[in-house]
Amino acid sequence: MAMELGAALRVFDVDDPEQVKVGDSLVEHYGDQADDYLVPQVFFEEDGKVQHVFTGFSEGVEVTRARWDDFFASQFYQNKLKKQS
Repeated sequence: MAMELGAALRVFDVDDPEQVKVGDSLVEHYGDQADDYLVPQVFFEEDGKVQHVFTGFSEGVEVTRARWDDFFASQFYQNKLKKQS
């Protein structure tokens, strides 16, 4: 996705305490916050604004994968791709 959009990609390691702090802060300010929040959570940053665009599903990997497919087919994502052309 990052390559398709020509965007920087930041991935945070849940086993690295310093990276966890950064990820927690992003989720707290922009994401789906809960005491034990779900991952992955995906954010777009554009023009200095952060937008939460995706959260994984507790029902399992297959449900999350299906929602990714929906996201990639969405008009929102397709418009983002067109901007890169």
